[in-house]
Amino acid sequence: MSEENISSSRAGADEQSIESALRPSALAEFVGQDRVKQQLDLLLSAARSRKRPADHVLLSGPPGLGKTTLALIIATEMNAPIRITSGPAIQHAGDLAAVLSTLVEGEILFLDEIHRMSRPAEELLYMAMEDFRVDVIVGKGVGATAIPLELPHFTLVGATTRAGLLPSPLRDRFGFTAQLDFYEESELSKIVERSAELLGISIDPQAVQEIGSRSRGTPRVANRLLRRVRDYAEVHGTGSISISDATAALSMYEVDRLGLDRLDQAVLRAIIERFNGGPVGVNTLSMAIGEEGETIESLAEPFLVRQGFISRTPRGRIATAAGYAHLGLKVPDSLVENATQLGLFDTPSAEA
Repeated sequence: MSEENISSSRAGADEQSIESALRPSALAEFVGQDRVKQQLDLLLSAARSRKRPADHVLLSGPPGLGKTTLALIIATEMNAPIRITSGPAIQHAGDLAAVLSTLVEGEILFLDEIHRMSRPAEELLYMAMEDFRVDVIVGKGVGATAIPLELPHFTLVGATTRAGLLPSPLRDRFGFTAQLDFYEESELSKIVERSAELLGISIDPQAVQEIGSRSRGTPRVANRLLRRVRDYAEVHGTGSISISDATAALSMYEVDRLGLDRLDQAVLRAIIERFNGGPVGVNTLSMAIGEEGETIESLAEPFLVRQGFISRTPRGRIATAAGYAHLGLKVPDSLVENATQLGLFDTPSAEA
């Protein structure tokens, strides 16, 4: 392995170790998602009082909101071991059977990206979740026989960013489904403050708020931006993060005042400047900006829709008056009229 590859591997390992160190280990330490925390606390407390494994849990929501962290917390709260795998890693029923057959009583099985699991594996999972057994097929053709294999009682924690892709029989077998929401700026500021303290970073309260306000409602983004701002302060400043360090670093990394990054701005500009505000399909957008359609749908689109900069229609994505205004572009008269009727602008000639 070359020195460059070794350095890259070490850098990646350092980033992963930092991410792990910043994860809360208990529900009490988890910032935000208060409704989900209360529901989970009740579920886990009841299971502990009965001395039984908790019901299966489905965690749904956009990337970076804490699904993996909550799965690890569930294992900690239940004082149980956890096995971690993902949907793309389970492409055959035999892959899933191999994992299930090695579980121990009360173990937590965390299945990330569960919507990407193969259909044969899904069908095997139905019986495992409900009856705690699987049928192992031995032999082929007319001589094949099914041998029932009893499984220990376990808790499946599934995580998905695309809950709509899960078949109803699988969704119905989860005893509790949690929909994680984007975080408020105040919650993200608390997360940035906590992470800075854990990393031993001195940071100005204004810088904390600045990072929190540009974090797209996502803790993972908040922690990533904090580390990049720390890098800037160490190289160009005194090491202590000031508000000027934060704004300069975020500008360098192309994160604007509302948290739109390079991809978000590229999507919004493409809709407006290349396709006259839309409607335009994801596949066309993908070719226009050189990004995978799935990346646009999972990373950029939810945030742009939430900010009110684009809308999804049956014919495709269209830019809104707010989207034009955010980029400093003249808002088309038709959009100004609609926006004024909705109370988004005070005058019909509003521009950024």
